[in-house]
Amino acid sequence: MYFVVLAKFKKKPTKEVVAQNMKMLEMGAKEGVKNHGIYWTLGRYDAVGIFEAPNEKVAMKHAIRLEENVASETMIAIPVEEARKLAE
Repeated sequence: MYFVVLAKFKKKPTKEVVAQNMKMLEMGAKEGVKNHGIYWTLGRYDAVGIFEAPNEKVAMKHAIRLEENVASETMIAIPVEEARKLAE
């Protein structure tokens, strides 16, 4: 399952905070979370992440873990090819 995360920093992204976030991402990887990309952005959100997880529970645990440093909104995403089949 694919997920898109829109994130807003709660703390200034210092080297220490970034290192802490990387450690949390590593913990997620041990639970089956595969990050496809994390992008810092301009505008309403500070970052956008795309990740894959085995199921919603693992994705939720991963998102909750990151809540210490970021406020986020996580959405389930499906590839457009699969979405088109739903419309048939």
